[in-house]
Amino acid sequence: MLDIQKNIPLAPYTTFRIGGPAKFFVEVKNEDELIEALGYAKENSLQFFILGGGSNVLISDDGFDGLVIKIKNTKCQIQGMKIKAGSGISIVKLIKESTNNNLAGLEWAGGLPGSLGGAIRGNAGTFGLSMKDIVESVNVYNLEKQKVEKFNNAKCEFEYRDSVFKRDKNLIILSAILKFQKGKKEELQKKVRESIIWRKSVFPETLSPGSFFKHTAPTEHNLKKIKELSRFAELKLHEKNTIPTGFVIEECGLKGKKIGGAMVSEKHANFIVNTGGATAEDVIMLSSFIKQQVRDKFGIELREEVQYVGF
Repeated sequence: MLDIQKNIPLAPYTTFRIGGPAKFFVEVKNEDELIEALGYAKENSLQFFILGGGSNVLISDDGFDGLVIKIKNTKCQIQGMKIKAGSGISIVKLIKESTNNNLAGLEWAGGLPGSLGGAIRGNAGTFGLSMKDIVESVNVYNLEKQKVEKFNNAKCEFEYRDSVFKRDKNLIILSAILKFQKGKKEELQKKVRESIIWRKSVFPETLSPGSFFKHTAPTEHNLKKIKELSRFAELKLHEKNTIPTGFVIEECGLKGKKIGGAMVSEKHANFIVNTGGATAEDVIMLSSFIKQQVRDKFGIELREEVQYVGF
């Protein structure tokens, strides 16, 4: 029996610590409960939102006028060189399980917040690696067909910070099978520590949803403008030769720019941080200002990586 709660504050469930209450809220511990919760939403004509680790989201100050389903299915099972895990397992726990069992392939994610489901949905990645590289298959509940389906890697349609699950709201990630390579525990743990140290040195540790904007593929026009910058020699293009968003935001002189309690991080310009008491409205206003400044200076149209909920 599901324990449906009412008017539950959502801010504590997010890494941003921003957002109003959910009209209805439920925690689900396994796939059957998740499917039951989705059925409840359908029967009662409620919008729903799947909440994993709480990173990569900005929730409206008004909250969410529907059912928020908090994923708690965190079980994982070692199957030789593979791991089968529920979508609610944290990346931190998944890395611990893989390294302890001499399984290599996820060390790059050391220090990455959030859950497996969210990481697959957004094809999280760094150092040129991403979830696409280790996902063998994903178990999905298809709302439209009302049945569980298995998606192989190709069917997931992974792209830069994107997947079919991000584009099709009818597809709810239940669990996944991840494939690994043979490694040595001590060496893997060393790589994980190095990833964590690197992440801490580059990214802010204050309240933030993670990288706010996606990187942008350069055009002839905006690349010409960027090449004119004195710091162009420092620039390293990211995946698929995309322009690092933090670089162009910083070149607009926006590090430390603040609106209300929301501020562009002084450590990394592609992070908006909650300095204390920030509202979603503060973040939206700051985000809009950043986009306008970058568009005016470089002709680049920034797109949010962070998902807006309840707007």
